[in-house]
Amino acid sequence: MDHHTILEMRSITKEFPGVKALSEVSLEVTAGEIHAICGENGAGKSTLMKVLSGLYPYGDYSGQIVFQGKEMQFRDIRSSEAAGIVIIHQELALIPELSIAENIFLGNEPTRFGVIDWDKVNRSALELLARVGLSEDPTTKIKDIGVGKQQLVEIAKALSKSVKLLILDEPTAALNEADSQHLLDLMAGLRSKGISCIMISHKLNEIEQIADSITIIRDGKSIETLHVKNDGVDEDRIIRGMVGRSLESRFPDHTPTIGETFFEVRNWTVGHPNVADRLVCKNSNFHVRRGEIVGFAGLMGAGRTELARSVFGRSYGNFKAGQILKDGKEVTFKSVPQAIDAGLAYVTEDRKSLGLNLLDDIKTTTVSANLKKITHNFVVDNDEEYRVAEEYRKSLRTKTPSVNEGVSKLSGGNQQKVVLAKWMFTDPDLLILDEPTRGIDVGAKYEIYGIIQKLADQGKGVIVISSELPELLGLSDRIYTIFEGSITGELTREEANQESLMKLMTASRKSA
Repeated sequence: MDHHTILEMRSITKEFPGVKALSEVSLEVTAGEIHAICGENGAGKSTLMKVLSGLYPYGDYSGQIVFQGKEMQFRDIRSSEAAGIVIIHQELALIPELSIAENIFLGNEPTRFGVIDWDKVNRSALELLARVGLSEDPTTKIKDIGVGKQQLVEIAKALSKSVKLLILDEPTAALNEADSQHLLDLMAGLRSKGISCIMISHKLNEIEQIADSITIIRDGKSIETLHVKNDGVDEDRIIRGMVGRSLESRFPDHTPTIGETFFEVRNWTVGHPNVADRLVCKNSNFHVRRGEIVGFAGLMGAGRTELARSVFGRSYGNFKAGQILKDGKEVTFKSVPQAIDAGLAYVTEDRKSLGLNLLDDIKTTTVSANLKKITHNFVVDNDEEYRVAEEYRKSLRTKTPSVNEGVSKLSGGNQQKVVLAKWMFTDPDLLILDEPTRGIDVGAKYEIYGIIQKLADQGKGVIVISSELPELLGLSDRIYTIFEGSITGELTREEANQESLMKLMTASRKSA
């Protein structure tokens, strides 16, 4: 196979007001290789891809893009796609109400005598779906298939545009193990057909498994490119490049001070919001002690989020039965404001749609869940608002020129810090964190773990829901496992390891 260079980005520099997002970044991709781009959040990976795809058009940055030997001046996404460069974003760009086939050919429909030829659309869609290993009827609506399959539809769509360079931004962030593996195998298959891939990912084990080369970006500069086969690259080597030092440990040292049980949930039973006789929580019992970090482990769809949200002011499902005891007394909160008043806080997994108003600036967001704390005579004290937001910005090391900055401009890790600040400001007794580090790089994870430990040290209880077992094992003092809506086990820090957790996360009954 001919291993010539298909893409060269030379000395790309991109500035936003007050921020140099990219400075002299260079990247070289060989034809028919999988090239990973690694770096902490805010390092500039997404900005670089937006330059490449024409989202930041020619003239908006300095430097050159050479693709297949020609210098390119992309004005928009359309022009980069015409050249054969297709980018698939984390937020999938499919239209839920349309069918798979309609989505694949949207704006690009085959016509016959000026009329869309639907037979051809569905036939071509079937062929493309076969190429990505998806056996779905092309007339199925997108909203009726899972995220893993939607990702494959996006790739089928790229293939319909005869893609030469496919860019995948965090392709497996929302996928379970099996779907992730299918996607990685599919990428390897595309590689064998000569299609080049650029993949941005935080999952170092996946990168190690599939990438041919890795470019590391740090603080808007390209630091180095590693060739996986020759350079003996492992996860620690990649981390060293990303954070500029060896991480002795991925978790800050922590000796917990655990007090008495102050929060208890008994026989919690909740029905599915739409399916009449289905239960999403079945007789669940759990408790949290002061100063304790409690992990919730479970496969995707096991019902961890449903349990947490239903406890947090019954914001999910139909409550059937169960009690909550706080400090030994039974409490009832039937709405989110009541739960917040009772000292609970919940940081959602989906920052964008549930946790942040992307139109607000950082300071407004920080105080939004507890305005009464800074309201005097019914007026929000603006100086106080600024002071509070500044304090959290410093203590959480949020990277932003100012707290007047819009939240939408921040990188994922920094958005997450703003969401944490918002709930810490309510000064809760129990903080529920749902996937607190999803899509966040190693360095920012370490900082967020430190914040979680500090909260526990103040005597608060913290529940952490996470799909990453190493994260739960490194952080939790005790772990509950959930399978199909039931709590199937409870392990102490000493008893818990990947195997013991997996066994309980896939077991429908308590093994004696």
